[in-house]
Amino acid sequence: LGVWPVNCPALAAEILDLLDLPAETPVTVKEHGEVPLHEALLRHWDIAKPTRNILELIADRLPEAAFVPLLDPERKPDYDRFLREHQIADILHATGARLTPGDLMQVMRPIQPRFYSIASSPHAQIDEVQLTVSVLRYANQGRRRGGVCSTFMADRAEELGAGLFLQPAAHFRPPTDPSRAAIMVGPGTGIAPFRGFLHDRAATGAVGSNWLFFGEQHEATDFYYREEIDAWRRSGHLDRLSLAFSRDQADKIYVQDRMIAEGAELWRWIEGGANFYVCGDAGRMAKDVDLALRRIVAIHGGMKSDAAEDYVAQMRQDRRYLRDVY
Repeated sequence: LGVWPVNCPALAAEILDLLDLPAETPVTVKEHGEVPLHEALLRHWDIAKPTRNILELIADRLPEAAFVPLLDPERKPDYDRFLREHQIADILHATGARLTPGDLMQVMRPIQPRFYSIASSPHAQIDEVQLTVSVLRYANQGRRRGGVCSTFMADRAEELGAGLFLQPAAHFRPPTDPSRAAIMVGPGTGIAPFRGFLHDRAATGAVGSNWLFFGEQHEATDFYYREEIDAWRRSGHLDRLSLAFSRDQADKIYVQDRMIAEGAELWRWIEGGANFYVCGDAGRMAKDVDLALRRIVAIHGGMKSDAAEDYVAQMRQDRRYLRDVY
């Protein structure tokens, strides 16, 4: 589901104050024409994440700014970390940079929709779309910050309404064969589509076996949909459940560790024709899960690494290995 957010009014006001610009200053926004500056900041521009264009403009005027050395391509890891840890307003606070309305029209990029895996089934939750969203809230130098869309949905969407649209995911769906087994690896909010899959398979009477790998930090506070999952386990709809709560013991345990530990049974399911699904963080989790899958195929399938690579590649080609990662 695509969601068009509206920016935080407090953040828009903070930027206006930092730039000492009147809210009604007219600016031109592509495809919307002339609008007041406060409306552009609220509804049309991405006012959170800094862009290289903004940083380079400030660096050109304030070459002594602390972040300027990070623009060196050789400092890319530090640059990327800086972008993750700072919003545009934080940089304006730190540098005292004053940008004109003309500057903003040149460097601000349009706000973009955010995409969320649907956590429900049209066969089970009729006329309703449910999402699994972790609301991002934190502080930077004592200033409150948050995720653009997650805080919008949590705090303002009910009042303001939200622009929504469906984004097709042609191949990431429950097995078309109702008798085919499904292995689903979805730590954190990556559980979203698999909750939808499980609701859908129950509603449509699919008889294929279901195995869910789920992980988070703490079982007591982070076991999403626990009551539903427990009910599915009791009813037999969820045949296997493998949990990895990384901070509940001295050594961190992740879903890929559970996969390795249960590798023999996992291989039996895969060889039996199960579809293998992964949803969640592309940067680390999905890579680690992919490595674990290849290792399981090699060890329990008695294959050399090249043959295991070919086997997994064939799973992809046959659309039995499917990923929804971000």
